[in-house]
Amino acid sequence: MLNFEKRTGPDFGSAAPTYPTNAVPEWFRDAKLGFFVHWGLYSVPAWAVAHPEGGVPTEDSYAWHQYAEWYGNTVRIAGSPTWNRHQELYGPGRSYEDLADLWDASAFDADAFVGELVGAGARYIIPTTKHHEGFCLWDTRTTAFNAVRRGPRRDLISEFHDATRRAGARFGVYYSGALDWHVSDFPAIESDTDLFRFRRNDDAFARYSAAQLEELIQRFSPDVLWNDIEWPDGGKGQEDHAVAALLSRYFDGHPDGVVNDRWGVPYHGYLTREYTNVDEILPEPWESTRGLGYSFGFNQAEDDSHTLSGPDLIRMLVDVVSKNGNLLINVGPAADGSIPELQRATMRELGAWLSVNGEAVYGTRPWIRFGEEVGAPRRYTQSDAGVHVHALDPSIGELELPAELASSHGARWADGSAVEMTARQDSTAIVVIPEALRGQPVAVFTVPVR
Repeated sequence: MLNFEKRTGPDFGSAAPTYPTNAVPEWFRDAKLGFFVHWGLYSVPAWAVAHPEGGVPTEDSYAWHQYAEWYGNTVRIAGSPTWNRHQELYGPGRSYEDLADLWDASAFDADAFVGELVGAGARYIIPTTKHHEGFCLWDTRTTAFNAVRRGPRRDLISEFHDATRRAGARFGVYYSGALDWHVSDFPAIESDTDLFRFRRNDDAFARYSAAQLEELIQRFSPDVLWNDIEWPDGGKGQEDHAVAALLSRYFDGHPDGVVNDRWGVPYHGYLTREYTNVDEILPEPWESTRGLGYSFGFNQAEDDSHTLSGPDLIRMLVDVVSKNGNLLINVGPAADGSIPELQRATMRELGAWLSVNGEAVYGTRPWIRFGEEVGAPRRYTQSDAGVHVHALDPSIGELELPAELASSHGARWADGSAVEMTARQDSTAIVVIPEALRGQPVAVFTVPVR
């Protein structure tokens, strides 16, 4: 996957704009867990090739795209599985954009939906306001291609925003800044090179994108601006509608706000890593993001073999947090606005675990290392309470505590019970994991450090 902070756009030399200097706020670093919500026209067909074991050859990765939310591109690649299926289901006379009139979101209850996310432990929620297809989920003045004029006939982002604020969580917006297939006339994207070649960079499109983002900022006061696939180059200069000016105005009105790294300019907030394993503590705040399956948008072709289990998700969260990251996990609703049961079950397992062990996750920072190279697998986090030791495989029954922690006293399990610790001659210690915790996905105890 691409690392977007390495892409910084045209070199303007001495005419380069001045960017904000805002750092990543502490609330974001403390939050640790957010939920993405990918919902759009692609939720109507809700289909992509189920990700096969070992993936697909690089040259076929776009024709056999694993992301259901890329349906609008994949369906234009003649002979692709998506193209073939679309012909069978909808016929050659119905375009992808025609699916807008088939989108029925009547099962969507924003408070119930957000309640599931907050119940799963979410501290911030980021729905897709406009994905690459160009269909806007709010009542925008910029285009009639939106959810109020067609399909759901509802301002879905307003509903998400209001429910999220009522639930006490932070609210962010995902926005596709540089890709909008509705107002573009390019061939289908079939490679990473095409991803940046087949997109508009003209001034008119930059103004269009700026107007939409300004609407989102003014209407919803988002805590997070999550831009995707950069920004049009025509909007990267010193103009009032360019991204430097946009971000400056955003931070002037939202000093506690934060942005990600996918703007294609020298300034970024936090780093993003998509479907990527990070194997070290990163010094900069970062965010790991992925779907519960191999797609962000709901893919009805996936089953439990493609979907993270509750224990898998819990261990992923712990791993990311131990390395200075947040986890932005995605739920992909069905077109009607319901959460598929397979996703809901995994989310509820995460929420149940966090209700007991949240102190070892929220508000923590990395310890001097994230884990150990040998011995039973574990991760470390730390807070004012001490160093939190996360046993990733409690069924082993015991864990070796390193010398830095073995001399401490008063270690406690998450339920408050004392930790049994046996000192060894090499200054390490052995911790016995109680029988009652050996069936847990991750067992946690805290070692006070003075």
